[in-house]
Amino acid sequence: MFIAEEIHRITQALPAGVRLVAVSKYHPADAIREAHAAGQRLFGESHAQELQRKTQELADLNVEWHFIGHLQTNKVKYIAPYVHLIHSMDSPRLLAEINKQALKAGRVIPCLLQLHVAQEETKFGFTPDEARAFLDSGEWQQFEGVSIAGIMAMATNTDDVHRIREDFHRARLFAEELRRNYIPTATELSMGMSGDWHIAIDEGSTLIRIGTQIFGERQY
Repeated sequence: MFIAEEIHRITQALPAGVRLVAVSKYHPADAIREAHAAGQRLFGESHAQELQRKTQELADLNVEWHFIGHLQTNKVKYIAPYVHLIHSMDSPRLLAEINKQALKAGRVIPCLLQLHVAQEETKFGFTPDEARAFLDSGEWQQFEGVSIAGIMAMATNTDDVHRIREDFHRARLFAEELRRNYIPTATELSMGMSGDWHIAIDEGSTLIRIGTQIFGERQY
């Protein structure tokens, strides 16, 4: 019952317009079934072949699969037929490959532009200046198999609440710029995880990604 209780506790605390992505990576199909029985429909995975396997194991469930991890171009083909949203589009090269595989699958795949706002070099994504240059280039407009649905960002891994809030605020400002200057329909803002989702919601997040708080420590 732990999974169901956590899902109910979190979802009851969410304001209108904010959705929970239950991060199910490294957790077995039975845990996802338990979450699904509690009403959860959005699940996040970060390994293409694990996601591919789970879609087969759980084909009987009505699930939205979100890919939330760093995505290598050679792994896009594994998830293109069924992924609902890719949160981690972090380069023009990756966008081109997603477009290629989406067209092969006869789909249009929504993607979030991953913005690098954290004070850590290990995080992936476009800096705000790189993102503007990419958007100004117009290259993305030629791709018929993808749509840019918004922004994803991760805050600095720190206990400094002010730093976290500042990171999320920068992402929010860029998300507003994206809608105002480039893509009015790009309304999603994916930010906030188990330790900082309340702050992310304060700063306008529409998708929060929570794993350990729901499922406990990874099981494999």
